[in-house]
Amino acid sequence: MKNLIQQLKSAEQVAAIQSYFGVVNASQVNGISNEFETNRKGDKGHKFKSYVVKNKFWYWLFYIGTALGDEPFYASFIPFWFWNVDGAVGRRVVLVWSVVMYIGQGIKDVVQWPRPGAPVIRLHDKWALEYGMPSTHAMVGVSIPFSVILYTMNRYVYNVPLCFLLALTWCTIICLSRLYLGMHTVLDVIVGLLLTVVLMIPLVPVVDHLDHYLMTNPTSPLILLVSSIVIIVYYPNSGKWTPTRGDTTMVISVCVGILIGSWLNYQTGELSPSELTPPYPIMWPSFLMVGCLILRSFIGYIFIALIKTYGEKLCFSFMCALLRQDEINLKQLAHSLQNKHKTIAELASKYIICSLIGLSITYNLPQLFKFLRIERPTFFTEI
Repeated sequence: MKNLIQQLKSAEQVAAIQSYFGVVNASQVNGISNEFETNRKGDKGHKFKSYVVKNKFWYWLFYIGTALGDEPFYASFIPFWFWNVDGAVGRRVVLVWSVVMYIGQGIKDVVQWPRPGAPVIRLHDKWALEYGMPSTHAMVGVSIPFSVILYTMNRYVYNVPLCFLLALTWCTIICLSRLYLGMHTVLDVIVGLLLTVVLMIPLVPVVDHLDHYLMTNPTSPLILLVSSIVIIVYYPNSGKWTPTRGDTTMVISVCVGILIGSWLNYQTGELSPSELTPPYPIMWPSFLMVGCLILRSFIGYIFIALIKTYGEKLCFSFMCALLRQDEINLKQLAHSLQNKHKTIAELASKYIICSLIGLSITYNLPQLFKFLRIERPTFFTEI
């Protein structure tokens, strides 16, 4: 068993997988003028990376695949789902996602296993400062697509086996992308997958019941705010600064905002049960519905981008003033566990703005859509 674990942890195995998909060290290749990529500029600075990508298809497939577990994907998928698909399913999926991510990110900073080193070729530096075990990309690859299916299979009439196959493909591409980019060992990915499956067995039914409680209980906002702040404050200390805590704060705060927005819809009487009973048939949208969908998405994404762009700056300035710190000097400080004022200002700003974004997704923007008469007709019936 010990030998198997060591084998799954080995960097050589990751390098072999990279070689299989056409990523090799430039020093091992002769006559590379016709190859797709060599000595590519690094993601940061101007250092050059001596590797060759011999297959365009795998390169772009896995780059797109790894993006399915990153912030731009969350920022586009989650709002789109609420505005254009199903809010009841969306709330449950987001809650599962946030719990899974918090546990996965926390374990990273407790276990503190480094990412694979030589002879692995690292094609991406974005997550290099984080620890590697478990792969939270793999955890997202399981939690989001499969929770979508589990919460929709009895709610809508569609081809469930086909969607399971698509979810499995989705998950496989994400997992392979982490190995292809040299960001995880095989063991990191396997543990991420198994951990998520184990977590989702009790989590999916619990969240199904918890969703109704959080919408109907008058004290839900207080519970959500206090509990989320506590778990962020007492997030595991890894012994060094990593972006993991900030990313976790983003996930938790978006979830809090979404749930409070749904609570507001219910408490103000906007949200009421549908007269129809599931499972619902899925119908092709009319041209008018498609037009409204595009308009909702355009207005919504612009609104969120404005909050993200200007809100964080204003919040950071406010937190600096509250902490009596010079904003310019604080920004110039390197990230470190010793720079507590910078950590507090950044985490608080991220928490406030991401919570506001979540609130806007389920409350502010749907109210705006309703005022403009472009709302999705069933949005306020999805309990």
